[in-house]
Amino acid sequence: MTLNQLSSGDLIADRRADYAKMLAEGGEPASAAELMAQALEQAPNWAAGWFRLADYEEKSGRKEAAIDALRKTLALNPEDIFGAGLKLALLGAAAMPEQPPSLYVERLFDDYADRFDKALVEKLGYTVPQKLAALIQSHMGQSHTGGLIFEHVTDLGCGTGLFGERIRDQAQFLEGFDISINMLAKAEAKSTYDRLARADLSLSPDASGIFGNFAPARADLVSAADVLMYLGNLDSVFDITLRLLAPGGHFAFSVEEAGDDLDFLLRPSLRYAHSEAYIRGLCSAHGLTLLSIERTAIRMDAGEPVFGILFLARKPA
Repeated sequence: MTLNQLSSGDLIADRRADYAKMLAEGGEPASAAELMAQALEQAPNWAAGWFRLADYEEKSGRKEAAIDALRKTLALNPEDIFGAGLKLALLGAAAMPEQPPSLYVERLFDDYADRFDKALVEKLGYTVPQKLAALIQSHMGQSHTGGLIFEHVTDLGCGTGLFGERIRDQAQFLEGFDISINMLAKAEAKSTYDRLARADLSLSPDASGIFGNFAPARADLVSAADVLMYLGNLDSVFDITLRLLAPGGHFAFSVEEAGDDLDFLLRPSLRYAHSEAYIRGLCSAHGLTLLSIERTAIRMDAGEPVFGILFLARKPA
């Protein structure tokens, strides 16, 4: 259950909020906003309620009212589990955050875990895992047994294991890390990975959860399939990857594509897009050699393709 679903603690407020939701789903956001405001008169400290009001106000075209509601959300919930700061940035009322709040990303995927595979693969035509695996294979070739062989693969932001399933028969040891406990549970149920653990890629290597009891320079392949979209500034990810990779190891990853006039930008989907120039600069700064770059449609959104870039880089031997 998310905070967006939790009771306000007031029966009248909850009832009005339920009616507001019905109105919004019926295409009446202005009426929904009016009723939600009445609910918040009963429960003025309900952070989730203010966030819902902001959504209704924005859909009604009342930008300033939406901004005011988002600011109230943040005041009541400074940890920003709802991503209100991201929404404020999109509305032009705050600077674009270099990273989303970790609690927001964790909650997002905890809530999404049960329907993740079905929603992405069946409804959105998500293709990054197979395309990234194909890019690796096309560049590196095959072993005499017909499959790629990696001694140790580290799958960053492994989610439910969609990329892990693609690389499993090519890895002697496969580990996965994710910020969401619920996503890790889904991956564990598939029995794809040899080791799974929680990690936060927005933190420094020492604080991320990827090292500690686990050795550095242990991976000859590090993957990040459809993960970097939930981070803006990617310095921490490249720092983590550089420490993870053994000499001669490879880093395979994807981004949503932004124009080269910006390093990265925040999209209305609350996902970040990154430019090729930015990725090239990060690889150069971290001593990684870019081996392959491939542009492709990575999923659908509202019936339109979302374009991204797949990269394969190598650490010097």
